[in-house]
Amino acid sequence: MTATILNFSGCDVVYSPEVIEIMSAALAASIESLPEPVSATQVHTLAESILHTAGRGERDVGVLERIALVELRIVPRG
Repeated sequence: MTATILNFSGCDVVYSPEVIEIMSAALAASIESLPEPVSATQVHTLAESILHTAGRGERDVGVLERIALVELRIVPRG
């Protein structure tokens, strides 16, 4: 079984259940590492990064988490 997800760039990407578990673990770990309170915008940015990076083939939870946190730090805040 696979899941088709419309990613943030508007393209359909198909992820296996194993990849969805990896992405979920990376998102949970990255959220837990942030100081409270965590905003919906921060969660959205982390999720977008993880989806994008996993879509390029990365499958390591730690790498997905680190990239998402780094991207969160460099996203301009408005």
